[in-house]
Amino acid sequence: MHLLFVVVLFVSYSAWGQTEFFNSFDDVKIAYTDQGKGDVVLLIHGFINTKESWDSTSLKEDLLKKGFRVVALDLRGNGESDKPQTEEAYSFDAEVMDILFLMQHLRLKKYMAVGYSRGSIVLAKLLLKTKRLKRAVLGGMGIDFTDYRWPRKIKFMNAFNGKVTEETKEAVDYAKSVNADFRSLYLQQRFQPNTKKSHLAYVQAKVLVLAGSDDTDNGSPEKLHQAIPKSEFVIVDGDHNGTYKTKAFSEAIIEFLD
Repeated sequence: MHLLFVVVLFVSYSAWGQTEFFNSFDDVKIAYTDQGKGDVVLLIHGFINTKESWDSTSLKEDLLKKGFRVVALDLRGNGESDKPQTEEAYSFDAEVMDILFLMQHLRLKKYMAVGYSRGSIVLAKLLLKTKRLKRAVLGGMGIDFTDYRWPRKIKFMNAFNGKVTEETKEAVDYAKSVNADFRSLYLQQRFQPNTKKSHLAYVQAKVLVLAGSDDTDNGSPEKLHQAIPKSEFVIVDGDHNGTYKTKAFSEAIIEFLD
């Protein structure tokens, strides 16, 4: 009787996407979910967000229905992952290293990935760090992140270090409402993975650059597409905060991954 109860409980938690943890390269604890069976698709969330941001989207539902295995993580400093407070914990592409170690932890020899907003910035650097990544979607992102001194990045970095402007006030208020860790958000911006535009020419994986029609916050997505040799380019209806939740966004990705 006890054994039967344990098995049923495990199946129920798996259906809900039970959170699991692993220790990354520097012993920072990283949280992730792992659902479904089939070819693996990794989902990488945006700034001031978590793996749960994908739960109410058409994309995650459609991927599971189509027979993909969906892995979603909380980048360090977010959600249920540890929130280290030191500069060293975010330096030298630490978030990219976390993903490399997660894929090693899961013993995956190949996978695909979808990033959105800042998740696409992390994913762009990941594309240059591994040959296991076969297809990638850079969602909600333009070319501007390739500038190390990107003014928008600096504004948000300063905002979470106490220098709030009219442009950044909404993001700061939202971060307060979800009890986000301001020190970590500041460090995430300060040590954000940087990929030069010229380096994108060395990307070997097939890439889809996908953005909303009203999303120009981060520069031109078309120019990002032009900088990546093996890339496709799709525009769907939507703005920056809403596009990744739409059915059209999901359909474009499913078609690309299939």
